[in-house]
Amino acid sequence: MQIDRRLVLKGAAAGGIAVLAPALAAAKDMTGVSETEIKIGSTTSLSGPVSALGVQDRVLEAYFKMINEQGGIAGRKIDFIYYDDAFQPPKTVEMVRRLLESDRVSFLFNMLGTAPNSAVVDYINRAKVPHLFLSVNGSKWGDYKRYPWTMGFAPSARTEAQVYVKYAVEQKPDGRFAVLYQNDDLGKDYLAGVRDVLGDQFDKRVTAVAHEVSAPTVDSEIISLQASGADFFLAGSTAKFVAQSIRKTHELGWNATRFIASGAASINGVIKPAGFDRAVGVISSAYLKDASDPAWANDKGMADYLGFMKERFPSGNPSDLYCLYGYSLGLVLMQVLRQAANDLSRENIMRQAENLKDLEVPTLLPGIKVNTSPTDHRPLEQLQLQRWDGAGWKRFGAVIEGANI
Repeated sequence: MQIDRRLVLKGAAAGGIAVLAPALAAAKDMTGVSETEIKIGSTTSLSGPVSALGVQDRVLEAYFKMINEQGGIAGRKIDFIYYDDAFQPPKTVEMVRRLLESDRVSFLFNMLGTAPNSAVVDYINRAKVPHLFLSVNGSKWGDYKRYPWTMGFAPSARTEAQVYVKYAVEQKPDGRFAVLYQNDDLGKDYLAGVRDVLGDQFDKRVTAVAHEVSAPTVDSEIISLQASGADFFLAGSTAKFVAQSIRKTHELGWNATRFIASGAASINGVIKPAGFDRAVGVISSAYLKDASDPAWANDKGMADYLGFMKERFPSGNPSDLYCLYGYSLGLVLMQVLRQAANDLSRENIMRQAENLKDLEVPTLLPGIKVNTSPTDHRPLEQLQLQRWDGAGWKRFGAVIEGANI
């Protein structure tokens, strides 16, 4: 970043003495932007324990290629560079340094995972690089004071857990809860959301067991939780472990109402491996339309998505939540870049990311809108409950707006 070092003549208040002071107005940071292209960087998991989620960046790669063929954005082509970190934070550090210091991308987008992003968020914010629409569920990613250059996208895991517990308490006011949570920020957010609703009843009504992301299985944790006799089971984990928990709770014959993280509600990545029949009755939440739901048969937004998948990403499964999520993020990012117009500096990109007002994205559920501001780095704070019926997800109830405490 260059600094304007011109001297400005200032009149001193005392005695009318004129003094010289340097003007520290910084030139716009146009790193990663040329007359013909803009570079965007990301890290994801194409391998490792959550590799099913890596399809998001593959979808985005196809999406940006389509945008480029249509003329790009502000007359510039998008050069989307993404690397596999295998969900290993040390690799994320290495890859992000490469993106910023060697590839010199303009900004970072849709980086996957709580632990990987946690390993680099301080470095990215010190560098003042937009760190946008992360594929994470933690409430900390909306902390605009601590991380002014960072922004998540989906409703936080904490908000989701609050909604689950509120619904559960309506069904059974004195119900007991069993919580399986990943031992990282995502899982701890789930636990915090449960505590937010139950308050001083938490210790009496909740049995919680943590697991590591490196664990091969969570079967023993599920057996331990079943022994608590809980009426409701919450799985605050990522895809692999949620699939295991669905399978194991079914095998045990545990009839607790089961709630799973929306980030692990993929039919292809979670429900199919767990078993369609084993997942019957499982509840998750949604903010995206479901490509397999007949309700959207005549919906233009879904028709455009399905057309894109058929033409641009035929190897993908259109019903895969992760494919739809990646495509939806592409739509939102295009709005940010359109608002930025010809000023594609890092500062203005961040400014426009903080200036999304009631944005209706054609792949979001009706009534759910994207809103941001300099003091609101949580683009989505609304969701709707859905239940697996053996063949697909069926939404029920009204759209609910959560609120982090």
